[in-house]
Amino acid sequence: MKILTEASGSMVSGYLIKAIQESGHVSVASDVSRFNHGECLADEFIEFPYSNDENLWEIIDKELKNHKIDVVIPSFDETLMSWSEKKEYFKNKGIHVIISDVKTLEVFGDKYKAYQFCLDNGIPTPKTSLKQEYTLVKPRFGRGGSGVYVGDEPQDMDMMISQEYIEGKEFTVDCFFDSAGKGIYTIVRERLNIKDGKSTKGIVVRHNKIEDYVQKISERIEFLGAVNFQFIEKIDGSVSFIEVNPRIAGGMALGFAASENWISLMVENFINGKKVKPGSVKYGLKMMRYYAECYI
Repeated sequence: MKILTEASGSMVSGYLIKAIQESGHVSVASDVSRFNHGECLADEFIEFPYSNDENLWEIIDKELKNHKIDVVIPSFDETLMSWSEKKEYFKNKGIHVIISDVKTLEVFGDKYKAYQFCLDNGIPTPKTSLKQEYTLVKPRFGRGGSGVYVGDEPQDMDMMISQEYIEGKEFTVDCFFDSAGKGIYTIVRERLNIKDGKSTKGIVVRHNKIEDYVQKISERIEFLGAVNFQFIEKIDGSVSFIEVNPRIAGGMALGFAASENWISLMVENFINGKKVKPGSVKYGLKMMRYYAECYI
């Protein structure tokens, strides 16, 4: 099958291209420029316009047809909602888009709605306000560490939130949910050596508290495919939910390596309709990242 991935020029996209190829499928990378390693590593490449281009979805529709794409695994935050809204449209064309439903994206694409969800469901999370009540200020919508401010200077709070600042160990949870929303893998990894919001080192660990909270969240709202949760463990040992990225994530390379190739799971379950079961997890497995080069 031909599998399309987005933002293939990101510094953490290489593992996903490789996973598609190792699963026996064709990797079709995409980005807004061909001058990146995605074109070098993938089997095929599509150059898309920027996400705010008024003709974006007309072009996407055309290119998916031209390249005979079978599966799309969205990974670019700015287009997640549109992919989810168009799942049925593309399915009627024989193209499977593996992403959670709109309801889930509406909650976790909005940090204030996510906060309210946590309050309603007994999930510990930092206190959050639409006013500048706390020292951590960040965009209400958005990803990573972009636009984050810590301090007491007055900030423009339009489309922003403020949060209680919490220190501690950072954990990411790589999860795979099947086509019925059932959790197959919940792999907790401690994030180490974080740069620009991305961890360059990590280790797979058992963390019962975090695993229990992930299960509690997923029992109250449905997730599909690869999903990334983030938590902080405070000095007193308690944990606090930070956010959900309802998509495949860059650090999931370690989750794949500690279990199995999740691309194969996606195809088997979402496309072929077969039930999948979890295998063993390599707890204690460590990951270190480095730069590499490719030439065209």
